[in-house]
Order: sequence, then C-alpha cells, then structure tokens
Amino acid sequence: MNLVKKLSDRIFHVARDREIKNGRTTDVYFERTRKILEEKGLGNVKVVAEVTTSDLPNNWKWAVLGGIEEVAKLFEGRNVNLYSMPEGTIFYPKDSRNIRVPVMVIEGPYIEFCILETPMLGLICQATGVCTMAARIKKIAWNKLLIAFGIRRMHPALAPMLDRAAFIGGFDGVSSLIGAETIKEKPMGTMPHSLIIMFGSQKKAWKAFDEVIDPSVPRIALVDTYFDEKAETLMAVEALGGKLYGVRLDTPTSRRGDLGEIVREIRWELDLRGHKNVKIILSGGINDKNIKEYCDAGADGFGVGTALSNAPTVDFAMDIVEKEGKPVAKKGKLGGKKGVWRCMKCMRDLVLPHTEKNPVCPFCGGKMEELLKPLIVNGKIKSKLPSPKEIREYVLFQLGKIEI
Repeated sequence: MNLVKKLSDRIFHVARDREIKNGRTTDVYFERTRKILEEKGLGNVKVVAEVTTSDLPNNWKWAVLGGIEEVAKLFEGRNVNLYSMPEGTIFYPKDSRNIRVPVMVIEGPYIEFCILETPMLGLICQATGVCTMAARIKKIAWNKLLIAFGIRRMHPALAPMLDRAAFIGGFDGVSSLIGAETIKEKPMGTMPHSLIIMFGSQKKAWKAFDEVIDPSVPRIALVDTYFDEKAETLMAVEALGGKLYGVRLDTPTSRRGDLGEIVREIRWELDLRGHKNVKIILSGGINDKNIKEYCDAGADGFGVGTALSNAPTVDFAMDIVEKEGKPVAKKGKLGGKKGVWRCMKCMRDLVLPHTEKNPVCPFCGGKMEELLKPLIVNGKIKSKLPSPKEIREYVLFQLGKIEI
C-alpha cells in the first residue's frame, strides 16, 4: 500500500532526485546482492570496479564522455573513491594495443555502491550518446550555427540533460527554456508554423514577431508554410528589410524534393538582390549523414532535433577487477586497477597497471598524461566541477585534433 501511495503521488512518471541517489532506480538483483553481503558479513570487502565499453555504435571511432557531473552528485556522500576522465573527454573504446579503456574507476566497499551501478550507467550511457552525436555534427558543420531542437522527441523531464549534452558536445545553443537555464545561456529559436497559421498571413506573422519580441532576438522568418520557399523568402525580405537576419526552411519530407537545390536557389536569389547577409537555416531531419551536403549547398545554420534526442546510447558496463588488492576480473575482462595514459601530441592512449607511471608515447615519443582524475575522494567531490561552457571549449579543442 505504501509503494502504491508513493507512486500515486507522482504527476509525471519520473524518479525524484532522492530516489535516484538512494538507489531506488536500481535493478532488483543489486538490492538483493547488497542484502546478502550485509547479512553474511561481507560489507567491508573492498573492491576496484571499472567502467568500460567494448565498442561504439554505428562504427564510431570515438565518443565524448557525458554525464560525469551527475555521477559526481550520485556518489557524493558514499564511502568511495572515484576516478574519471573529465566530462567532455573524447575517448576510444580500446587503446592502441586493443585493450579496453576504463573511463571511470571506483574503489571502496562494494556494498557502498552496488545499488548505484544501474543509475550510474544510465547517466553516462545516454548523455555520452547525445554528446557524441553533437560533436560529430559539430565536426562536420564546424563554423555553421547549430541549435539543439531535440527536446520534443523525449520525455520532458530529460530536457535539461539533452540540451546540456548537446551544448557541451559543441552546439551553439539550445531551444528549451530550462535547457538554456541549465547551461546559463539564452535560449535560441525562431518561430513555429502555428504563429503564421494563427495570423493567416506570413507577412503579418513576421511583422508581429518583429513588433513584439525583444530586438536582441534575431529575426529569422519561417518561409515554407504555404508557398514556395523562394517566394516566401523574398516576401520576408520585403516585409522586414534590413531587420531580417535569416530564413528557416522546415519543409516536410513529402514536399521537400532536393533540399540542397532549394538552398542553392534561395542563396542565389538573395545574393542577386543584394541580401548576402541573410542567413539560411535548415531544420527537420538533419543528421550527421546529410549535414555536409547542406553545408556544401550554402546553408548557414541548422536546427537539429531527433538526431540528438535519439542518439544511440553507448553501452558501458561496470566490472569488479580487483578485490582486497588482488585481481579478480571475470573472463573476458582484464584484472587489476588500471591507469589510462594519453599522448597529447598524437592523441593515442595506453592502458597500464596503475603502478606504472609516466610512460613515454611509444608512437611519437610525446609526453603522456593520466586521463583518470580524482572525482570523489572519501565521499567528497574533489574539486569544482567545470561549467558547461568550459566543457564545451574542452570538447572543441579536442575536436580540432582528431578526424571523424
């Protein structure tokens, strides 16, 4: 009855912060394991566990680690030490010798964190997928404007996580109010078709937007509601003149044809009439497979939705690799606590036993840096967590050194 009452108190089907932190979102066998260990006197047995993935979705060569700030909050107060790659680190599933790369290492009594395995994996698996998709799109589009439009494709409770992950992965802005608040940036967006439909006139809607909305918001006219995109673009130029920052095409698939050719045509007509400063923004179905084509056609920016929200998750797993100082990994995994070293010159990694320090890169002779940094020490967050903007800058720095 108590459980039923608690569930009936919810307006939306989401777990509360305290429920996640207390392990209520775990798999039942972890709770049973905790109970057995406690009753059989194994509560103080110390272990080392590592988090790895054997491969990445869609043959990705690399991924961008996300969700680490939430992991820090999840483990805060637990009697453990946790070492992690910094959030935003571009990592490979295996090092240069084909050894799985730990992105995180946890040490302490297993009973302290066994019920947190499920939520911890959930926090990083999905966020890493979104971060990686954002970074892939950023790497391809690079200097183009990128806005995250993905929140309508997922449960609204996830909006802060989705927008934050897209932003730190390299996007320039996000559309949701709460997402923008999370990353401490202003929300970005244009206008919906419903605004134009409510006025019954494209020009009236565009002018109303200009009259009501703060001048600091760019005037981007949606130009595919009723007429040909080129015709509506020229209408927008006539209606807003020099105030027009750009036009957005959200043409449905059933009417789209060759979108790249439509972009080229609009760009030509704008330039021909002296409006080279007017930007062309595309949305609807944009992903890491087709965005290069639209960049080459002349698009200046993109609103990306489903490709971000539905980004494939990265299948991390957590495994105990050491117990009371002795290697105990299950078959298929390598025993013992490990360190992960990266050459900052050639961006190659080496996984070594944690006792081996300061290796020299065997490929270029460069200096190698330990990627696993203290995140939690004796249950306390070790240092100030970086801001979303700082993480984004870190991701962009790394993206400049690797290929897609």
